[in-house]
Amino acid sequence: MLGVTCSHKYYIKSVLDGLADLAQERPDQIKEYHEAISKMLILDLDPLIRIMQPLYPPIGRMAEKQVEIYRSLILMKHLKIPLNNWVEILSNNPVLCLISGFNPDNIPKTSSFYDLINRFFPLKETPVIRPVEFKPKDKLKKGEKLPPKNPGIVDKLVDFIFYDSKRFYRRLSHRPERFLQRVFARVSVDRSVELGIVPRDVSASGDGTCIETGASSYGKKVCKCIENGIFRCTCDRKYSDPNANWGWDSHNERFFYGHTGYFIATHNKVLKTDLPLYLRLVQANRHDSVSTIFALFEFRELYPNLRLDTFISDSASDNYATYDLLDFWRVNAVIALNEKNKGNYTYPPALRIDENGVPICPANRPMVYRRECPGRCRIKWRCSRVTKGAPFCDACSNCSSSAYGRVIYTKPDWDLRLFTQIPRGSVEWKEKMKLRTASERVNDRILNDYKIEGAPTRGKKRIFFNIMLAAINMHLDAQLKFLTANNKFNLDELLHMELAA
Repeated sequence: MLGVTCSHKYYIKSVLDGLADLAQERPDQIKEYHEAISKMLILDLDPLIRIMQPLYPPIGRMAEKQVEIYRSLILMKHLKIPLNNWVEILSNNPVLCLISGFNPDNIPKTSSFYDLINRFFPLKETPVIRPVEFKPKDKLKKGEKLPPKNPGIVDKLVDFIFYDSKRFYRRLSHRPERFLQRVFARVSVDRSVELGIVPRDVSASGDGTCIETGASSYGKKVCKCIENGIFRCTCDRKYSDPNANWGWDSHNERFFYGHTGYFIATHNKVLKTDLPLYLRLVQANRHDSVSTIFALFEFRELYPNLRLDTFISDSASDNYATYDLLDFWRVNAVIALNEKNKGNYTYPPALRIDENGVPICPANRPMVYRRECPGRCRIKWRCSRVTKGAPFCDACSNCSSSAYGRVIYTKPDWDLRLFTQIPRGSVEWKEKMKLRTASERVNDRILNDYKIEGAPTRGKKRIFFNIMLAAINMHLDAQLKFLTANNKFNLDELLHMELAA
């Protein structure tokens, strides 16, 4: 059963009292961990207490210091310290021990930290014996991605959502990472929304990233071939990361062994920071178009108080099923066109258009976007000669004689992929597409700044838990920056008031 938990107000008071005493003995150490202390003080874990209650049975031995252990893990990730060394560091550092919420004489053991991870992410990852998996030999072309394992799977998923969304949700609600996604949403993202860092009408981008596992891709031999002088065999082997497999890294043009992370992120222009909103870890060979459908559906379920205004993605999501789903949810689609799909229309267009869906005038010039006509569900385009002063040519004499110039209307209903609600090539579309790099920068921070990439961590459970800890720290960084800039939090003033009292 869950032991006694302390509220956030009590935690703040106890930490400030303890820091006031330590300020006399260790002023340099408090200055060294100034940012860490500030982040822990603004981290409100009261929502976690309500969410984690069902995980603990009403009878049995009490699980003590669960909230404190979780806070300590977030602090550990901020300092980029491995878990195996963390308890020893806490024992020798009274400041870190205090802001974790522990008593120096009763610091939980490392096994207690692992127990909380296993409870929050109930996925069994015992090593498995299976046929040997060699790295694929045939490399893909530059920029090319592995095709979906099941052709047409995106269309089937979207049809499933249209046909029975409740059943689709029930199938996803039993996933082991679902609890951690809820914790991240309620503890971090909701607080950023409350502060106005994340708007309620949010434009978000989605992107996948390659994450190598710390486990060996060769596995461990369990046969006796070596004893018999056979050093290269294809016998079954023991794999310590049962969920890892081979995938293709299109950026570095190489195969990798591990998992694929798919994150949805947004950008705050005022704070000039990028924030993750949704996290998921999938198989390495899963196509991003499949992950996009699951991510969008779960995002809407996780954040009923947010409205996804615009979804931005690279060409991996350039398929009609995704456009249909976004249109059904009234979400603007800003998706780069796939080079392979150019010229692929639902119906042959009656007018000439370029690869961005912009009408072409008789003089072979792209027409200029003017405005959207919401009442008539159409988009207005005008002659470039009139609006931009393009040179007169023979084709113009056979075109409109009006001083206003020729006008063409396009309707998104004709082809949701080409005639998007935000017209392709327009200034608004280009500005939205620039936000796509937010997800790439989030990927970079999680993998490199918080040392997820190249770490010896193995297993989907451990990797995903570390990703979530990194994402929480990114929100705390933004929240601390916002509160400090608006004079709503100042650690030095709090300590001065505590010392004066």
